[in-house]
Amino acid sequence: MLFYGLVGENLTHSFSKRIHSMLGSYFYDLFSVDKNKFNELINKREFGGLNITIPYKQSVLPMCDVLSDNAREIGSVNTVVNKNGKLYGYNTDYLGFNYMLKENGFDLANKKVLILGGGGTSLTASVCAKNAGASEVVVVSRSGKNNYENISKHFDSQIVINTTPVGMFPNNSQSLINLSNFEKCVGVVDVIYNPLSSRLLLQARELEIPYCNGLLMLVAQAKYASELFFDTNIPDEKIMQIYKTLSFDLSNIILIGMPSCGKTRIGKQLASTLNRPFIDTDAMIESNAKMTIPEIFEKYGETEFRRLEEIAIKSAGAKNGVVIATGGGAVLKKENCYNLKQNGTMVFIKRDIEKLSSKGRPLSQNPEAIKALYNQRLPIYNRCGDIIVLNNNSVDNCVQNIIEELEEAFI
Repeated sequence: MLFYGLVGENLTHSFSKRIHSMLGSYFYDLFSVDKNKFNELINKREFGGLNITIPYKQSVLPMCDVLSDNAREIGSVNTVVNKNGKLYGYNTDYLGFNYMLKENGFDLANKKVLILGGGGTSLTASVCAKNAGASEVVVVSRSGKNNYENISKHFDSQIVINTTPVGMFPNNSQSLINLSNFEKCVGVVDVIYNPLSSRLLLQARELEIPYCNGLLMLVAQAKYASELFFDTNIPDEKIMQIYKTLSFDLSNIILIGMPSCGKTRIGKQLASTLNRPFIDTDAMIESNAKMTIPEIFEKYGETEFRRLEEIAIKSAGAKNGVVIATGGGAVLKKENCYNLKQNGTMVFIKRDIEKLSSKGRPLSQNPEAIKALYNQRLPIYNRCGDIIVLNNNSVDNCVQNIIEELEEAFI
C-alpha cells in the first residue's frame, strides 16, 4: 500500500501531519531520516507522494525522473509524486510563498528584496521575488559574497525575508539582524512558524512594519501538494480555513494584570472551557524553588524572584495552545514580553483598584502600595495587552468576554 508523508532530518515539531489530516482522509506521516535512509526511502519508490524538507530539497532533485518547470527553475524540490514508479518533482513552496505574499498584501514589484539564507527555501523566495518584479534581489549567507559582515551595504532593502532556521524553536531568542538598521523596510517575512512570532517578527511589530510568519505558506503548499498527490482540486478557501483553525489552536492565551485581578481563577476556567492545558507561572516558580513566593521575597529578595520568574516564563511561552496566568510584574521586563508574545495573545485582565486585595502580596501589602503599583503598571498593561477585558463582576462573564474577543481576532 502506497503511503504519504513528510521527509526531513528533524521533524519533531512539524505541523504538517495535522494540516494534511484536515486536507483529506489519507494516511500521512512524518519521517525523520539521515542521508542514507533518505536515499533508501526515495529509491524504494514505495510511496504515493512525499513532501521534502530540510536538508533534502536540493539533493532529491537528481533522483526525480521528471521536474516541473518551477522546480527546475528554482533548483529545489519539496514535493515528489510517484506515478506508476516514475518520480515527478514539484515545488509547491513556490505556490505557497506567492499565496502568503498575496494574502498578506506584500507587493515586491520595484523593491529591493533582502533574503537571509542560501538553502532550498531561499532559492524559492529568490525566484518568487524576481518573478514578482523586484528591482533587486540580494541573498545573504554566512560565507557568501553578501554576508553578515558586510550586510550594512544592504540596509536600504525594502523587503526582508528570513529563510534560515535562526530563531526557530528551541533557539527562539535568536535573530540574524537588527531591523532598526533598515530604515526603508516596509515588509518582513519569516518562513519560521514555530514560534509563531520569531524575534525578527516581534521587532517588526514593535517598529510597526508589516510582517508575516510562514504558517500560511506551510498550509498553502500542503494544499497544492495534496492536489498533486491525488490529481484533484481543493478550493483555495480551504487554505484559510485550516490556517485560521491552526493559528487559534497553536496560539497561547496569556493573562496579564495586577496581583489579585483574578488571572488564576479566570485562567483555569478558560482552559477548562477551551480544553487547553493551564499554566500558572507563579505556581511554576514555587514548584521550582520549593517555597512560596512570599518566602522567596523574604529569603532572597525581589531580584532572585524575577530571575526565577524569567525562567518560568521562558519555558511557558515556548509552548503552544496553552492558557498562561502570569504574575503581576511579569511584563515589566522586555525579555519576558518577547517570550510571552512569541506564541500568543496577551489578555489584560483589568480590575478596579478598590477591588484588588493585598493579602499575600509582597509588593502590595496595603492600599497605598496597591495604588502606587497600579499607577505604575497600568500603562504597561495597556501597551502589552492585545485584548483588554474587565473583571469587576463574575468570572463566567469575564471568560465569555475573552472567548468572544479571541474568536473575533482569529476570524
